[in-house]
Amino acid sequence: MGAIKGAIVDGILTAMWVFSVPLLGVFSSITANYVGVEAMSIAALFITINVAALLMLTFSLIGAALGGASFNPATTITLYMAGLKPDASLMSMALSFPAQAAGGVGGAMAIRGVMPHHHRHVLKGGPSLRVDLHTGAIAEGVWLLAVATVGLVMAGGKYTGPSMNPANAYGWAYLGNRHTTWDFFYVYWICPFIGAVLAAFVSKFLFKAAPIKEKKS
Repeated sequence: MGAIKGAIVDGILTAMWVFSVPLLGVFSSITANYVGVEAMSIAALFITINVAALLMLTFSLIGAALGGASFNPATTITLYMAGLKPDASLMSMALSFPAQAAGGVGGAMAIRGVMPHHHRHVLKGGPSLRVDLHTGAIAEGVWLLAVATVGLVMAGGKYTGPSMNPANAYGWAYLGNRHTTWDFFYVYWICPFIGAVLAAFVSKFLFKAAPIKEKKS
């Protein structure tokens, strides 16, 4: 896939992701009400985790079907640094990141425009910094090392949102006119990228391929 075509596909997939994420809360709430469980119960959490896992699986399959498309700039840089995305380059990422940010804006605008009024509370304007700058930065960077997205989002809500996806954060920040501030760039772009790079190095260290021994003739 060419760099320009790849960037366009990444932007479209990111828009679809940002549009879909708020629906996670809506579908989880509808499912919980249908089966008759309380919204803040363990059963409701189990439903949310399963819906989130299904959403992640669906987008992962879509990305794979589109030739390795990505809806998260931090994931892209992790795979690149870990050597798991051979077709990625600095040029392709330089094209993909702005496309993903634009996709984030488009997805946020679209879901805000079509979300029914009685479900608008799930939007909340996207991630926002609720602690001091450096605490928020550490939170976004460290959380990128983990894969338990649902649990971390719930635990990290009082700190930064959290986002763990710069394109998703940018889309909502753009709508709230917060996208041009240094605090936003530092917490939601620089630190997730640092966390992504660290995750790549940890992955390469833990899963380093053993050298192939040549058989003696």
